[in-house]
Amino acid sequence: MKATLIIRQVILFTVVFVSTQVFGNDIERKDVTFKSEGLKCSGWYYVPKNLKQGEKHPAIVMAHGFSAVKEMNLDGFARRFSEAGLIVLVFDYRYQGASDGEPRGQIIYSEQITDYRNAITWVSLQAEVDTSRIGIWGTSYSGAHALCVAALDKRVKAIVVQAPYAGSSMENMIKSIEGASNWYIQNRIEKYTKNITNYMPIVDSAGKFAVLPQKEAYDWFTMIAKEKAPNWKNQITVESLDKDNEYNPQFYVPLISHTPLLMIIASHDIITPTEDEKKMFELAKTTKKMIVVEGGHFDAYQGPAFEKFCQPAVDWFKQYLKL
Repeated sequence: MKATLIIRQVILFTVVFVSTQVFGNDIERKDVTFKSEGLKCSGWYYVPKNLKQGEKHPAIVMAHGFSAVKEMNLDGFARRFSEAGLIVLVFDYRYQGASDGEPRGQIIYSEQITDYRNAITWVSLQAEVDTSRIGIWGTSYSGAHALCVAALDKRVKAIVVQAPYAGSSMENMIKSIEGASNWYIQNRIEKYTKNITNYMPIVDSAGKFAVLPQKEAYDWFTMIAKEKAPNWKNQITVESLDKDNEYNPQFYVPLISHTPLLMIIASHDIITPTEDEKKMFELAKTTKKMIVVEGGHFDAYQGPAFEKFCQPAVDWFKQYLKL
């Protein structure tokens, strides 16, 4: 029985190294995969280039926000964390980016939280990782997921979230669309009777029929997809939006009681409203700190604000993962 269990664990968390890139003299980035509920999630795994045999480092797990993929500027954060001495796993959720799963654009919050936790398990099985020093980082929608994971999973010893989704704002946008009250009902009928998958765009140039109707969302997603992430899909299943009605990350935040929390938010965020984030931060009952950076939601990923979001995160992980 014990031998069978070990074999199953090896199969479940088998890693595939596809390619390796070297950044400077100190960091290697490897393409990896790990299993999450039978589907293969794709990731980037950053390790110090010249690890000594038996040497163990703290590690962090990272994922992107709503519908986004890892190519959308997460490398900048991950490289900075790696340069500080952290081992880093950046991954795409199932149904997104380079990861497995159909239909594409399925964004079920509970499944993404499970992907996070399976990513933590995979990281903890790597020989160079100190399992007592694992942290998580999330942004926007994944910021909410990271808060939930920190509340539920005691393996997490430090957490950083930037511009986290606090719930309700996305649903309020959907409700503003004429006829939305019957939308989910019809979708459930079509899914049940004909197995039809219906979609909605994430962004739209006119902003009239999209989950994120703001111009700044359209500009950022289309610009970054064209430049760096041609595998990004401008779509989400209607089933995903229906499920999101159940999602209330604020319920979990008071359960974070022993995990140091850093929340970095934008002063004028209209995607994940700044005031909602401040109220959610107050619910945490742990060692915590909030930093407010001048700007909007997408300023965190590039330009002058990037440093103001990134460096405090580096410092937080170094302090609380004892690097």
